[in-house]
Amino acid sequence: MKLRIAVATVVASLGFSGAGAGAQAAPPAMEAGALQLALVNLPAQGSTKLEVTSPAFKMLGDIPNENTSWGANIFPGLDWTAGPSGTKSYAIIMQDGDAMSRGAPILHWTMVNIPATVNHLDAAMITPPEGAEYGPNIRGPAHAYMGPHTPPGPKHRYHIQVFALDTTIPGGSLSSYTTLVAAMARHVLASGEVIGLGQAPPSGAAK
Repeated sequence: MKLRIAVATVVASLGFSGAGAGAQAAPPAMEAGALQLALVNLPAQGSTKLEVTSPAFKMLGDIPNENTSWGANIFPGLDWTAGPSGTKSYAIIMQDGDAMSRGAPILHWTMVNIPATVNHLDAAMITPPEGAEYGPNIRGPAHAYMGPHTPPGPKHRYHIQVFALDTTIPGGSLSSYTTLVAAMARHVLASGEVIGLGQAPPSGAAK
């Protein structure tokens, strides 16, 4: 909860003053799915924080159209700092905190069993690193990156959350978000996120 309040405070203080003419409005002050985000429901055991960045956008910056489902749906690339001692794998969960489906933030993308030696995913990635695999998204199990498809109206916040785990996730736990979270529970050593803003393209430019 403290994390979500802190994010909301940053959002409010920034004011999104960099939005140009014709850009979508800033997201609402509070996210509809704030309390259902993975970072809230999968607390880390320790105090280590992972620093998560993307070469495509800065924290609370606009996600380029080419990295959205309105555009070419190209994976934007991702980097994170190493997890603490005992890390056996990483898991990534991407959620739209401003849109709900079935009582939870819309699930865009997950990847699990990323080896502990890996802390970088290339931009335009199609195939997961060796040993890693795609998990579920809103469309079902084993789906690759699904970029934002923000509807007209205010921008949405997209949370790309990285978790350092003291275990790996069995294949039988990848059928749904519920089973994935259950397998991750009490195994999170550290976590972090980068938040990007999605928006619909200008009228007439939609794919």
